[in-house]
Amino acid sequence: MRRAIIERRLSDAHARLVRARSELAVLDEQLSAVTEIADDTRLRALVSETPVAAREHDEASRHESVMLRSRADLVEHIAELERRQDELLDRLVGGPG
Repeated sequence: MRRAIIERRLSDAHARLVRARSELAVLDEQLSAVTEIADDTRLRALVSETPVAAREHDEASRHESVMLRSRADLVEHIAELERRQDELLDRLVGGPG
């Protein structure tokens, strides 16, 4: 593969990696808030023992679960981008120019 093509792909992989890491930082902040809400609704549901409080807790817990799955997917995507970047760097350094 020509050096210029590898460099272009490497640049693209790097840009995607930067965006994904930025998304992860935002998601982590949001997840922290959602986790706090889920914890608060859990306590309210335990103390009040009302159906409304239980529903609020269920909804907050579902939202937290969805966000945790999204975070896991994003972390997996970042790991794949890092692997791709490493492969391209290996080709760039080790391959013929």
